[in-house]
Amino acid sequence: MPTPRPPSVKLPLLWGCLLLSPFLGSASRAAEPTSAVAVPETTKASPTDTPPKPQPPAGPRRPLPPVVEPAYDGVPVPAPAGAIILFDGKDLSKWVMAKKEPKKGAPPEPPAETPADNSPKWIVRDGYFEVVPGTGFLITTEPLKGDIHLHLEWATPAEAKGNGQGRGNSGLFLSGFPEIQILDSWKNDTYPDGQAGAFYSKKPPLVNASRGPGEWQCYDVLIERARLENGQVVQKTRVTVRHNNVLVQDQVEFDLTEQESTVSFQDHSNKVRFRNIWAAPLAKK
Repeated sequence: MPTPRPPSVKLPLLWGCLLLSPFLGSASRAAEPTSAVAVPETTKASPTDTPPKPQPPAGPRRPLPPVVEPAYDGVPVPAPAGAIILFDGKDLSKWVMAKKEPKKGAPPEPPAETPADNSPKWIVRDGYFEVVPGTGFLITTEPLKGDIHLHLEWATPAEAKGNGQGRGNSGLFLSGFPEIQILDSWKNDTYPDGQAGAFYSKKPPLVNASRGPGEWQCYDVLIERARLENGQVVQKTRVTVRHNNVLVQDQVEFDLTEQESTVSFQDHSNKVRFRNIWAAPLAKK
């Protein structure tokens, strides 16, 4: 015997719309397109909402930065007057080797069995130097002080081998800051905060402005140090990064009060090349 259906209840049109409106609103919000760049949520959740699952720092499901045309043609950028030349294409006299990126306030750890043997092991030729896999980090002998504009040019191997983090991988380390990733990110799928221009595992680049394998690319890193008044921070340290003359990190703030940083490059077992490295003071605002 079929189960009797309950009697239908007819609601006035006005009351029916009021009862249905929350569901209609939710459906319309769900249909809205999501942004390619993560935007902080400003709407407060109601007590009945299910909180979103936290994304891992290097989550592959995070939105990928949009691909844009690079604005750099591969020609070396001349250093301005008064710049500190860290590599002029001839030698590595301003660099030493280290086993790994030194901890804050600690000296570089020599990579070889002989403690004094920290002379550069990376290859210098044809105006550039190249990573020699297995030799360790390359680090400056002197730190860069104050507000600074660091310029460097780099190229991943022309033959694109591997994929993801195994393709053309190195890294730029400024002591105290997260790594600025160096990677062949041209048609190379990887997690957003692991691609070129990212603060590695911290913040993806705004866009992907990569050139192809073997092509020269450039980074311009602008560091504005923390401003202190009577021992109190009145302006946090800010870092801006341009990749191939395209903005990829915009005045990212850090809780750092140090006024200097060494520069180092990572040995990630890929033969990445570097050239034309210089640093110039930033004009005070």
